[in-house]
Amino acid sequence: MMLIIELRNDLARPSFSDIVYTTQQRGAEEADVERESLKPPSALSAPAAGPVMVFRPGGRARQALRELWDYRNLLWNLVVRDIKVRYKNSVLGVGWSLLNPLLMMIVFTVVFTVFWPNNQVANFSAFVLTGLLPWNLFQASIMGSAYSIVSNANLVKKVYFPREVLPIAVVLSNVVNFLLALVVLFPILWLSGIPLTRHALWLPVILAIQVAFTVGLAFFFSTLNVFYRDTAMVLDVGLLAWFFLTPIFYPMEFIPATKTVMGLTLPVHRLVRWLNPMASIIDSYRIVLYGSVQGYPPAPPAIDFMARTGATALLVLVLGWLFFRRYSGRFGEEV
Repeated sequence: MMLIIELRNDLARPSFSDIVYTTQQRGAEEADVERESLKPPSALSAPAAGPVMVFRPGGRARQALRELWDYRNLLWNLVVRDIKVRYKNSVLGVGWSLLNPLLMMIVFTVVFTVFWPNNQVANFSAFVLTGLLPWNLFQASIMGSAYSIVSNANLVKKVYFPREVLPIAVVLSNVVNFLLALVVLFPILWLSGIPLTRHALWLPVILAIQVAFTVGLAFFFSTLNVFYRDTAMVLDVGLLAWFFLTPIFYPMEFIPATKTVMGLTLPVHRLVRWLNPMASIIDSYRIVLYGSVQGYPPAPPAIDFMARTGATALLVLVLGWLFFRRYSGRFGEEV
């Protein structure tokens, strides 16, 4: 059955500069629509002349995506706000997005080339930096998005807008920091004698896959943190463990192909690629920018490998969004 709802001309969609719906007003309108939908087909009056909206199966998803697009200006302003707040009253400002990964690179280089020499990895500084930058993007996005709904409680309670905007804004603001940090990476690669080849054109594809995967998890954890405030505490420990389980300061080649545990032989290398998408994503960055630990130049990633990683990221994005949409209507009550 097809449900036809008349759109009143005086209820045109507000722009970002003129948000007029409050949570209470929207709730009253939704209640009116629900009461109309409960009437039998004979009780529905014919629509008057004017624009109509037709809801068909799958229409809710398209409407939600269209609504998110309509609020793109709000998304942009939230991204700008996050960047300004992050570096407010700091001496170096956005320079910290360059200095932070550089300092971490120095620490790892000293530890693994001086205190614990590792001569099996050529150009260790460039190697570790190509892994640190995407990991910093992932970690900061997940931790920031977990608080994105709770920290904007006043906005969520008083004004209607697509709630997805909040975690997405956190991820995109960290993408900006990642792009700024590439200013440090490219000179390090050049000083290490690693040329910037045409394979670096894969960067936007790999970044898009990482952003899709990160946004999907951001939807999931931001929702959980609304109902269970312990989520952020667990994430802090979980991300630390995830960091060591991801080949950031050691290459993927160092992970053994198999490992026998309690008489059971496990395909460890394959399991890491299957169960840890960040391992595959970071390895893709290294392939196109750094090359291999044996000193081979950058190369293109395997197409089947990229397709599998992209499919995983897309699945996480869809499942995270559905989970977020299912519970977003209760955010105003819980925060």
